[in-house]
Amino acid sequence: MEATQHIVTLNPQAVELVDDTMIALGREIPLFRKTINAFVEGNPEALLLVEFAEGSGEANAAKLVELSQLMGDLGFAFSGAGNRWGGVVTVTDNSLQNAIAEYRKSGLNVMMSMKEAGKPISFVEDCAVPLPDLADYTAGLTEIFAQHGTRGTWYAHASVGCLHVRPVLNMRQDKDVRTMRAIAEETFDLVKKYKGSHSGEHDDGIVRSEFHEKMFGQRIVSAFEQIKNRFDPNGVMNPGKIVNAPAMDDRRLFRYGQDYSVPEFETTLDWSAWPGSGGGFQGAVEMCNNNGACRKLKGGVMCPSFRATRNERDVTRGRANTLRFAISGQMPGGLSSDAMLDTMKYCVSCKACARECPTGVDMARMKIEVLSAKRKKDGLTLADKLIAYLPRYAPIAAKVAWLMNLRNKIGPSRKLLEGPTGISARSDLPVWSSAPFRDAEAQDNDPQVLLFADVFNRYFEPENLRAAVRVLRATGLRVAVARDKRSDRDLDCGRTLLAMGCVDEARHEAQRVIDATQEAVAKGVPVVGLEPSSILTFRDEFTGLCPGSEADSLSDATHTFEEFLANQPDLPLKPFDRPIYVHGHCHQKAYDAVTPMLDLLKRIPGAQVHMIESG
Repeated sequence: MEATQHIVTLNPQAVELVDDTMIALGREIPLFRKTINAFVEGNPEALLLVEFAEGSGEANAAKLVELSQLMGDLGFAFSGAGNRWGGVVTVTDNSLQNAIAEYRKSGLNVMMSMKEAGKPISFVEDCAVPLPDLADYTAGLTEIFAQHGTRGTWYAHASVGCLHVRPVLNMRQDKDVRTMRAIAEETFDLVKKYKGSHSGEHDDGIVRSEFHEKMFGQRIVSAFEQIKNRFDPNGVMNPGKIVNAPAMDDRRLFRYGQDYSVPEFETTLDWSAWPGSGGGFQGAVEMCNNNGACRKLKGGVMCPSFRATRNERDVTRGRANTLRFAISGQMPGGLSSDAMLDTMKYCVSCKACARECPTGVDMARMKIEVLSAKRKKDGLTLADKLIAYLPRYAPIAAKVAWLMNLRNKIGPSRKLLEGPTGISARSDLPVWSSAPFRDAEAQDNDPQVLLFADVFNRYFEPENLRAAVRVLRATGLRVAVARDKRSDRDLDCGRTLLAMGCVDEARHEAQRVIDATQEAVAKGVPVVGLEPSSILTFRDEFTGLCPGSEADSLSDATHTFEEFLANQPDLPLKPFDRPIYVHGHCHQKAYDAVTPMLDLLKRIPGAQVHMIESG
C-alpha cells in the first residue's frame, strides 16, 4: 500500500487493489478463471491494477515504462523475495483489459462467493483516509481484525485511499454480531485518528449513521436533525438514516434474524463444498446475496426464463430466495411443495447461472433436489416416466420406429396423446431412426478415444455418431464406443432421469458409466461425446452423484467432440468458402466449451465463422 502514493504521481486513470482472497475466489469462478490466469503472475498477496488513458497507444506505452521504472526504484522485482517480490505485468490487449475491468467491478460478488459460514460483511468498507496514511491505516485495521479472531477482504480504490474492506463474520451467531460492533467502534476511532471519513464513497445508511456524532461532532449532527425535521416533520422519508438511527447491531434489521434457522433435512446430491443443513445445501442456497446479476437482459445467457417473463419469481435470485424460505420453514410443504415446484418449472437447467452468477449459484443442480423431493412425495406421472425412462424403452421403440413416428403424421393422434403424455399437440416429436447406432459399429482394439453414444444421437440421429467415428478414424485414431461389458443395456448419462428427479436411478447409471470407462481412463484414454448436455454431465452431476476419485478422473478425461478435435494438431480439413453461423449450446457456454468449437471451425480453410450472440 505504501507504493500507491508514489504511483499516483504518474497521473493514472485509476489504481485499484485486488487482494489474494479475491484472486483465489476468482480462480474458482468459471466466468473469471481464464481472465485471472491471463494476467496474474504467481500467487501475490495483493495486486494494484493501474490504468492509464493518455489518448494514444504510444503515450500509454510510455507511461507503462515509467511505471516499471518507478516500481523498480521502490525495490519491487519478480526476482525479489518476500514482500518485495513482484513487478509490472503489462496488458495492452483491449479484450483482456475489458475482462479485467469486469472482474474488478465484480469484486463484491467475487468476495461473497466464499464457501463458508462466515462471509465478508459490509460495515467499515467505505472508510477513506489520506493517501500518505493508507499503509499505516491498513496495518492498523489488519491488527484490529486479528485481535478479534478474523481476517478481512480488501479491494477497490487504492488511489483515493478508499478500500472496500470487509471482515469475515457469521452474522447468524451472537458472538460475531458482538464482534462486528467492536470492530466498527475501533475502526472508526482509527479513521478519526487519521482525519479520514467513515463513509468515503457510498451512503451512510443504518450501518454508519449511528456513528455520525463521533465523526462530525454533536453540533453538526444537530444541524442534520434540524434540516431533516424541517423537510420531513413526520419522519416518512428514509427513516433511521443519517439522523435518529437505530443501533447498527439490532438483529431485527438483519437478513437472517435471531429466529432464523434451517433444520436438518435429507438431500440426494453431494453439497459438502458448502456449510449448513442438508449436507451443505443450505450454504449453497444462501450463496445468493441478491446482487441481481441474473436480471440482466443483454449479454451472456442468464437467465433465459426471466428474459421471457420478466417475473422476479423466474429469475435465479427469486428461485434462491424461495428455496431459502422452503428450507427454513417459511413455506408450507418445503422443498416438495407445489409452490416450490411452480417456482422451478420455468428453469430450463441451462447451467448459465453456474457460470455467470458472480457467487456461483447453480440453480440447475438445486432444481434436481426440488424434483427429487417432489418425486419422493408424489411419485411420477405418465408424462414424467416417458421422459425419465426414455433410454430404457428406446431400444424397443426403435424396432417399431414407423409406428412411433405416426404420431407426428396423424393430426388427431397428437390431440389424443396430449393429455396423458403432457406433450403439446402443436409440437413435433423427434423422429425415431429405424437404424439406430450400435456399439459394435466402432470397437477398435486398444482404442485411443472412447466415444460415448448418448441416447438422442443413438436413436434419433445416429448419422451423427457414425460421422463422428469416421472423423476420428480419419485423424488416424483408434475408436471404441464406451459400453457396459456386464450388461446388454446401453450406457446412459442419466440426464433424463435427473430431469424428472429420479436421482437414485441416475446415480446407478452414473456408476455404470464410471465402471465401464474406468480402465480406459486409467490408461489416459479421453472420453468424447457429441451432445453437450449429456457428455458434460460427466464433469458436473457425476461428481455430485458419485463423489470420489473415480468420478473426478472421468470428469478430467471428458471432452466434447469439438474440444477433443481442437487439441489435435494436424487435421486434414477441406476448404469451405461459405459463412458458418454457430449457435452455442447453453451447456457449452456454461463450461466454456464454445471457444474450442469456434477455434476448430476457424481452422477450416476459407471458413467465415460467426457466433450467434443469443442464449
